[in-house]
Amino acid sequence: MRTKVTITILIFIMSSTSFLRTNACTGLRLIAEDGGVVVGRTLEFGLDPNSEVLVFPAGKEITSSLADKSKGITYTSKYGIVGANGFGFDIHADGINEAGLYVGLHYFPGYASYNQPDPSKYDISMAAEDYGTWLLANFASIEEVKANYDKVFLVENPIEVLGNISLPAHFVIHDKSGACVVVEPLSGKLVIYDNPFGVFTNSPTFDWHVTNLNNYMNLSVVNVEPFDFAGQKLRAFGEGSGLRGLPGDGTPPSRFVRAAVYSQSAVKQATASLTVPQVFHLMNNFDIPVGSVREVFKTPDGTKVFNEITSWTSVIDLKNLTYSFKTYQGQQVCQIDIQKTLKAAKAKVGRISMNSEFVFKDVSKDFKK
Repeated sequence: MRTKVTITILIFIMSSTSFLRTNACTGLRLIAEDGGVVVGRTLEFGLDPNSEVLVFPAGKEITSSLADKSKGITYTSKYGIVGANGFGFDIHADGINEAGLYVGLHYFPGYASYNQPDPSKYDISMAAEDYGTWLLANFASIEEVKANYDKVFLVENPIEVLGNISLPAHFVIHDKSGACVVVEPLSGKLVIYDNPFGVFTNSPTFDWHVTNLNNYMNLSVVNVEPFDFAGQKLRAFGEGSGLRGLPGDGTPPSRFVRAAVYSQSAVKQATASLTVPQVFHLMNNFDIPVGSVREVFKTPDGTKVFNEITSWTSVIDLKNLTYSFKTYQGQQVCQIDIQKTLKAAKAKVGRISMNSEFVFKDVSKDFKK
């Protein structure tokens, strides 16, 4: 009986880890002519994260997610925060504060490294999933983040719903000036990189992705001109010949390259408000239709298949302070005004459902007059 129970637990853990391998978050940034910064990202997972928008007011006392609260940090938020959580946790996997700072948590398997608990550092200890909220609660700019990003101590925090492993994560941070950095937990330390591209995916490390861009320096959004070859005039078969060779698969390196190309070549809009729908269109390129990316795991009870989907897509306007999202279940865009929702929450924690469904507008008789 003991052996059977052990095998069952191992299968659960392994299958849960299998969930985690199917994670394909992609983020990018556009800057409008008026200087407004707009950030977009997708959230993919091998199981439904049951996300909701979590509203934290300024002045809220926040404690780490560690099981033993006495071994973790407690602090008071300086800024109000609005953004999406996951699995019902009081953390922000994606969010903006009222000062216009954005933080996105992305999955980072095989590379994230955390510390064991250290009694001398309990007062600054937290789990990886707490880090984004800590940044949003305390800082208003990339300059402030650079001065303080390593003032906390990330420790192991096994999570049951993830198969009792610590969440492997790294972070992209944007501010309303257009500055962007990446923070990654490597070898037990937090490492920071400037991110001039404003794009972000998953493993491997950010500096590897930047180096990999050198493999695609031939790409151009401009069509290739016809040319003579051995006395023959060669022409492209159609539009898009300049991007022939752009990787189209769902791996993090390929998505990083696509996000870099699409964001750097995007036609600049006049305002941040006009850029919001443009970013939604760009993020559509990273949608994962159900069944197109799968994790197959064989167990004594049969084969388990986990289908990756784009659970939700968010677009955040750092100038006008709006948080917009759409979900897999419904493509209607919902938008939250940060100042309005913080005021409506009346200094209390608020939760806004992200549940939606497809709405079909019947235009059968809407003839033009």
